[in-house]
Amino acid sequence: MFESAELGHKIKKSEYKKEVPVLREELLNVQMELTESAAFQVIILVGGLDGAGRGATVNLLNEWMDPRHIQTHGMGEPTDEELDRPMMWRFWRALPPKGNIGVFLGSWYTWPMLNRAYGRTKDADLEQSLDRARSLEKMLVDEGALLIKFWFHLSKEKQKKRLKSLEKNPFTRWKVTKRDKKHFKMYDRFRAVHEKVIRHTSTAEAPWLIIEGEDARYRNVTVGKLVLSAIRERLDQQALPSRKILAPPVMPSIDNLHLLKTLDMTQSLSKEEYRAQLKKYQGKLNRLTRDPKFKYTSVLAVFEGNDAAGKGGAIRRITGALDARWYQVIPIAAPTEEERAQPYLWRFWRHLPRKGRVTIFDRSWYGRVLVERVEQFCTEDNWLRAYSEINEFEAQLARHHIVVVKFWLAITEDEQLQRFHDREQTGFKRFKITDEDWRNRDKWEQYEVAVCDMVDRTSTNYAPWTLVEANSKYFARIKVLKTLCEKIEGKLKELYEEGVDYLDKPKKGK
Repeated sequence: MFESAELGHKIKKSEYKKEVPVLREELLNVQMELTESAAFQVIILVGGLDGAGRGATVNLLNEWMDPRHIQTHGMGEPTDEELDRPMMWRFWRALPPKGNIGVFLGSWYTWPMLNRAYGRTKDADLEQSLDRARSLEKMLVDEGALLIKFWFHLSKEKQKKRLKSLEKNPFTRWKVTKRDKKHFKMYDRFRAVHEKVIRHTSTAEAPWLIIEGEDARYRNVTVGKLVLSAIRERLDQQALPSRKILAPPVMPSIDNLHLLKTLDMTQSLSKEEYRAQLKKYQGKLNRLTRDPKFKYTSVLAVFEGNDAAGKGGAIRRITGALDARWYQVIPIAAPTEEERAQPYLWRFWRHLPRKGRVTIFDRSWYGRVLVERVEQFCTEDNWLRAYSEINEFEAQLARHHIVVVKFWLAITEDEQLQRFHDREQTGFKRFKITDEDWRNRDKWEQYEVAVCDMVDRTSTNYAPWTLVEANSKYFARIKVLKTLCEKIEGKLKELYEEGVDYLDKPKKGK
């Protein structure tokens, strides 16, 4: 796999001096065109062996191009803040916006490779990490990002020579660390892991570009030309008509029976029953979030539902039981300009809670398969692929011991009409009813089909949907509180069974 990167590639000094000025000018021109168009973002991963020139190449890209539009990230040891969230969180929040270039020195491959080389994980663990990496990269490319992956390689003999040369020079001695020497002794083990990673993750949409790192001039010109070619080609493609994805038609059940029609919307509670159960479950929720083991988990509650179904009221009954310092409510509306410059899930990743916290989403990432689908704010292929992207996103949350609780609050058409009229006639509620609410009501059946598809495709064992019969606000609020308590209680029981030692020492790359 690395044979072509061990041939001793070199470029003469005279040729290098001739090529570099032209290359730098072309790189700056293509970068300026990218910045002005803001058509897509460029994500450059820089991986490879110690001493192969990774850091020098990253510095060179910043020197040859305009560094104001390059975001460089050295992804070393994760911080405590990053360890509190799924591994991918630290990369999601560092993604560049459209029109910019993000360079990652170290990536989502680093810790899985290190863990496998050090024997902390098995081949099966590595393969699962690689599956997640492929899913992430496919999603980024599907969202329009240009992903360039460089792997800098040296033969064992040349790495040894390179490390000795750096250590001999007093001005570069600091570059060779004890860690580098240890990794050199493990060269064969690392090479086997690297081959496996490259073999499994060099895909059509994001291939690995293997660069021999011995000769700096060869390395610099090769990387510069590859970056230039990739951006230039993508910019030229932007002018071409997009290819329409032809998917099988999504149709409702032919007998017109679906999940929402099976709900018993007559369920209710009296005011006295409601007050008693509200006190019970708010007290229980408060105790659960103060449990000593709650600091090892976090809660992410998602609220979706028909307009006027009572999401706000249910959320207030949850927050009324919590310490205001440890929860956050995220209202989701139309994306901002900043959010539109990023992949769709970015604005949700950025709000993930730390351990010991609760985050509540009033509307969520499901907007893509609901309102954006029905109102045709995105293409069919975008909302169809969103199902798998959402499932993978929530799977990562569950693997990190985040309790994901998803509520769909359902009301009947007649009940919604009554609530709309009540809002129009009540001064302090009038702001809650808009022309858009009335327009959405005209598409009631389309939304029903979308909701049923959403539940069928994204209700998983690690993040199931809870359908809440919400014609009675009292009944709905208690069902929400009771369900939330049950989910947290189940997670705490699981954590007690796993033991404190495991929880206190998480694997950084897992």
